[in-house]
Amino acid sequence: MYRHSALQTIRDEHASLAAMLQSMRLMVEKGPYDDHRQFFNVLRAMLFYIDEFPERLHHPKESNLLFPKVVKRAPKTMGAVDKLERDHMRSEKAARDLQHLLLAWELLGPGRRAAFEEAMGQYIDAYLEHMNLEENVILPEAERCFSEEDWRLLDAAFAENADPLTGQYRPAETYERLFTLIVTRAPSPIGLG
Repeated sequence: MYRHSALQTIRDEHASLAAMLQSMRLMVEKGPYDDHRQFFNVLRAMLFYIDEFPERLHHPKESNLLFPKVVKRAPKTMGAVDKLERDHMRSEKAARDLQHLLLAWELLGPGRRAAFEEAMGQYIDAYLEHMNLEENVILPEAERCFSEEDWRLLDAAFAENADPLTGQYRPAETYERLFTLIVTRAPSPIGLG
Protein backbone atom coordinates (compact mmCIF):
# COMPACT_ATOMS: atom_id res chain seq x y z
CA MET A 1 0.00 0.00 0.00
CA TYR A 2 1.22 3.46 -0.86
CA ARG A 3 1.67 6.06 1.83
CA HIS A 4 -0.39 8.58 -0.13
CA SER A 5 -3.81 7.64 -1.48
CA ALA A 6 -3.34 9.68 -4.69
CA LEU A 7 -0.55 7.32 -5.76
CA GLN A 8 -2.77 4.30 -5.22
CA THR A 9 -5.68 5.96 -7.02
CA ILE A 10 -3.55 6.94 -10.01
CA ARG A 11 -2.07 3.45 -10.28
CA ASP A 12 -5.47 1.78 -9.82
CA GLU A 13 -6.99 3.99 -12.51
CA HIS A 14 -4.08 3.22 -14.83
CA ALA A 15 -4.50 -0.51 -14.20
CA SER A 16 -8.24 -0.45 -14.91
CA LEU A 17 -7.71 1.62 -18.05
CA ALA A 18 -4.96 -0.75 -19.25
CA ALA A 19 -7.35 -3.67 -18.69
CA MET A 20 -10.06 -1.83 -20.62
CA LEU A 21 -7.69 -1.16 -23.51
CA GLN A 22 -6.56 -4.79 -23.57
CA SER A 23 -10.18 -5.98 -23.63
CA MET A 24 -10.90 -3.60 -26.51
CA ARG A 25 -7.91 -4.90 -28.42
CA LEU A 26 -9.12 -8.49 -27.93
CA MET A 27 -12.64 -7.63 -29.02
CA VAL A 28 -11.45 -5.91 -32.18
CA GLU A 29 -9.11 -8.79 -33.05
CA LYS A 30 -11.96 -11.30 -32.72
CA GLY A 31 -14.45 -9.10 -34.53
CA PRO A 32 -18.21 -8.97 -34.27
CA TYR A 33 -19.00 -12.52 -35.48
CA ASP A 34 -22.75 -13.09 -35.32
CA ASP A 35 -23.68 -10.48 -32.74
CA HIS A 36 -22.85 -7.25 -34.55
CA ARG A 37 -25.18 -5.12 -32.46
CA GLN A 38 -23.77 -6.28 -29.11
CA PHE A 39 -20.18 -5.96 -30.36
CA PHE A 40 -20.59 -2.35 -31.43
CA ASN A 41 -22.65 -1.43 -28.35
CA VAL A 42 -19.94 -2.71 -26.02
CA LEU A 43 -17.08 -1.02 -27.91
CA ARG A 44 -19.04 2.24 -27.95
CA ALA A 45 -19.62 1.95 -24.20
CA MET A 46 -15.91 1.36 -23.61
CA LEU A 47 -14.91 4.38 -25.70
CA PHE A 48 -17.54 6.47 -23.90
CA TYR A 49 -16.11 5.34 -20.54
CA ILE A 50 -12.62 6.49 -21.63
CA ASP A 51 -14.03 9.86 -22.66
CA GLU A 52 -16.03 10.24 -19.42
CA PHE A 53 -13.56 9.05 -16.80
CA PRO A 54 -9.87 9.21 -17.76
CA GLU A 55 -10.31 12.20 -20.08
CA ARG A 56 -12.58 14.31 -17.85
CA LEU A 57 -11.54 13.29 -14.33
CA HIS A 58 -8.07 11.77 -14.32
CA HIS A 59 -6.17 13.84 -16.91
CA PRO A 60 -7.22 17.31 -15.68
CA LYS A 61 -6.00 16.49 -12.16
CA GLU A 62 -2.67 15.32 -13.52
CA SER A 63 -2.33 18.40 -15.75
CA ASN A 64 -3.49 20.95 -13.18
CA LEU A 65 -2.15 19.51 -9.93
CA LEU A 66 0.42 16.75 -10.35
CA PHE A 67 2.53 17.86 -13.31
CA PRO A 68 3.09 21.52 -12.32
CA LYS A 69 4.23 20.48 -8.83
CA VAL A 70 6.57 17.82 -10.21
CA VAL A 71 8.17 20.26 -12.67
CA LYS A 72 8.55 22.89 -9.95
CA ARG A 73 10.24 20.47 -7.54
CA ALA A 74 12.11 18.40 -10.15
CA PRO A 75 12.81 20.54 -13.25
CA LYS A 76 14.53 17.60 -14.96
CA THR A 77 11.03 16.17 -15.58
CA MET A 78 10.06 19.05 -17.89
CA GLY A 79 10.63 17.02 -21.09
CA ALA A 80 8.49 14.14 -19.82
CA VAL A 81 5.75 16.51 -18.64
CA ASP A 82 5.76 18.31 -22.01
CA LYS A 83 5.20 14.98 -23.78
CA LEU A 84 2.47 13.95 -21.32
CA GLU A 85 0.68 17.28 -21.75
CA ARG A 86 0.77 16.93 -25.53
CA ASP A 87 -0.68 13.44 -25.09
CA HIS A 88 -3.48 14.82 -22.91
CA MET A 89 -4.31 17.48 -25.49
CA ARG A 90 -4.54 14.85 -28.25
CA SER A 91 -6.20 12.02 -26.35
CA GLU A 92 -9.71 13.45 -25.99
CA LYS A 93 -9.90 14.14 -29.73
CA ALA A 94 -8.42 10.71 -30.45
CA ALA A 95 -11.15 9.01 -28.37
CA ARG A 96 -13.83 10.90 -30.30
CA ASP A 97 -12.16 10.11 -33.63
CA LEU A 98 -12.25 6.42 -32.67
CA GLN A 99 -15.96 6.71 -31.91
CA HIS A 100 -16.47 8.12 -35.41
CA LEU A 101 -14.38 5.37 -37.03
CA LEU A 102 -16.30 2.74 -35.07
CA LEU A 103 -19.60 4.19 -36.25
CA ALA A 104 -18.32 4.18 -39.83
CA TRP A 105 -17.40 0.48 -39.53
CA GLU A 106 -20.78 -0.34 -38.01
CA LEU A 107 -22.90 1.61 -40.50
CA LEU A 108 -20.81 1.41 -43.67
CA GLY A 109 -19.53 -2.12 -43.30
CA PRO A 110 -16.33 -4.16 -43.24
CA GLY A 111 -14.55 -1.84 -45.67
CA ARG A 112 -14.13 0.56 -42.74
CA ARG A 113 -12.79 -2.03 -40.29
CA ALA A 114 -9.10 -1.65 -41.19
CA ALA A 115 -9.12 2.11 -40.54
CA PHE A 116 -10.67 1.55 -37.11
CA GLU A 117 -8.27 -1.29 -36.25
CA GLU A 118 -5.22 0.75 -37.22
CA ALA A 119 -6.34 3.84 -35.29
CA MET A 120 -7.33 1.72 -32.28
CA GLY A 121 -3.96 -0.05 -32.24
CA GLN A 122 -2.08 3.24 -32.35
CA TYR A 123 -4.34 4.72 -29.67
CA ILE A 124 -3.85 1.77 -27.31
CA ASP A 125 -0.08 1.67 -27.78
CA ALA A 126 0.21 5.43 -27.21
CA TYR A 127 -1.99 5.28 -24.10
CA LEU A 128 0.01 2.43 -22.57
CA GLU A 129 3.27 4.28 -23.29
CA HIS A 130 1.78 7.42 -21.72
CA MET A 131 0.84 5.64 -18.49
CA ASN A 132 4.22 3.94 -18.37
CA LEU A 133 5.99 7.31 -18.57
CA GLU A 134 3.84 8.68 -15.76
CA GLU A 135 4.47 5.67 -13.53
CA ASN A 136 8.20 5.35 -14.20
CA VAL A 137 9.23 9.02 -14.30
CA ILE A 138 6.60 11.34 -12.81
CA LEU A 139 5.29 9.35 -9.86
CA PRO A 140 8.74 8.38 -8.52
CA GLU A 141 9.80 12.05 -8.65
CA ALA A 142 6.60 13.06 -6.87
CA GLU A 143 7.28 10.47 -4.16
CA ARG A 144 10.80 11.79 -3.80
CA CYS A 145 10.14 15.50 -3.60
CA PHE A 146 6.53 16.34 -2.66
CA SER A 147 5.70 17.84 0.70
CA GLU A 148 2.96 16.56 2.97
CA GLU A 149 0.84 19.54 1.91
CA ASP A 150 1.32 18.61 -1.78
CA TRP A 151 0.12 15.11 -0.97
CA ARG A 152 -2.89 16.33 1.02
CA LEU A 153 -4.07 18.34 -2.01
CA LEU A 154 -3.48 15.47 -4.44
CA ASP A 155 -5.01 12.85 -2.15
CA ALA A 156 -8.19 14.94 -1.77
CA ALA A 157 -8.46 15.69 -5.50
CA PHE A 158 -7.95 12.12 -6.71
CA ALA A 159 -10.28 10.71 -4.02
CA GLU A 160 -13.12 12.48 -5.86
CA ASN A 161 -12.67 10.35 -9.00
CA ALA A 162 -14.39 7.20 -7.64
CA ASP A 163 -13.86 5.22 -10.87
CA PRO A 164 -15.98 2.05 -10.53
CA LEU A 165 -13.72 0.03 -12.86
CA THR A 166 -10.99 0.11 -10.24
CA GLY A 167 -13.22 -2.26 -8.26
CA GLN A 168 -13.33 0.02 -5.21
CA TYR A 169 -16.45 2.07 -5.89
CA ARG A 170 -20.02 1.42 -6.83
CA PRO A 171 -21.00 3.27 -10.01
CA ALA A 172 -23.09 6.39 -9.56
CA GLU A 173 -26.69 5.72 -10.54
CA THR A 174 -26.21 7.67 -13.76
CA TYR A 175 -23.43 5.31 -14.84
CA GLU A 176 -24.98 2.04 -13.65
CA ARG A 177 -26.08 0.92 -17.15
CA LEU A 178 -22.73 1.85 -18.68
CA PHE A 179 -20.70 -0.16 -16.19
CA THR A 180 -23.10 -3.10 -16.22
CA LEU A 181 -22.82 -3.30 -20.01
CA ILE A 182 -19.02 -3.13 -19.93
CA VAL A 183 -18.52 -5.59 -17.09
CA THR A 184 -21.05 -8.17 -18.31
CA ARG A 185 -20.29 -8.03 -22.04
CA ALA A 186 -16.64 -7.03 -22.48
CA PRO A 187 -14.04 -9.80 -22.51
CA SER A 188 -11.52 -10.37 -19.74
CA PRO A 189 -9.50 -8.71 -18.25
CA ILE A 190 -12.13 -5.98 -17.71
CA GLY A 191 -15.32 -7.93 -18.10
CA LEU A 192 -16.96 -11.31 -17.87
CA GLY A 193 -18.11 -11.60 -21.50
